[in-house]
Amino acid sequence: MVDIWWWGQACFRVKGKNTAVVFDPYDPNFTGLPKFKAEADIVCISHSHQDHNFAEAVTSDSGNPFVISGPGEYEKSGVNIVGIASFHDDEEGAKRGKNTIYNMAIDGVNVVHLGDFGQKKLTQEQVEQLSNCDVLLIPVGSVYTISGKEAGDIIAQIEPKIIVPMHYKIDGLKFDLDPVSVFLSAMGKEKLEPQAKLSISFERLPSEPEVVLLQKQ
Repeated sequence: MVDIWWWGQACFRVKGKNTAVVFDPYDPNFTGLPKFKAEADIVCISHSHQDHNFAEAVTSDSGNPFVISGPGEYEKSGVNIVGIASFHDDEEGAKRGKNTIYNMAIDGVNVVHLGDFGQKKLTQEQVEQLSNCDVLLIPVGSVYTISGKEAGDIIAQIEPKIIVPMHYKIDGLKFDLDPVSVFLSAMGKEKLEPQAKLSISFERLPSEPEVVLLQKQ
């Protein structure tokens, strides 16, 4: 079983049977969101902005966690992670630079974290690298990333089993992003109830795509 929690912005903790991974921990002073401490064996950072790269918030029982911060293939504690080069904007990084997408295989489930993805479309090479996606963590708040409507186009390219929106307006956040309702409306899911965490296994993956809204921890 794989458990997924959301701390706000693009920060998630993913826990498998033996290994925990945190994606894009944020600096609370920069974001306005509460301070948090998380335990994990691995930290994945999509890019160097302060709402995504605050690895200091993550500790590990074995000392410092293994930090991944760019494209490449990685294996740690039985978890395989592929970092895929992408852009933070739709002008090949001219405005906001580069971004790394992470495709992680953990306990039979493939979890994809798009980071601050800003391209209007995935390239064919990116699509091929993400073709095994089971759970997609996707930004939907516009302004600095793709919008809620554009997210639907990306989802159609990848065809994940479960879609979890992130990087949208929440209480306390200093950035003026779109609310998640824009994305939910575009997906026809206006009345979706948030849940505390997502628990999933390969055997329990839905046959049709599902949108899951997570509560901020």
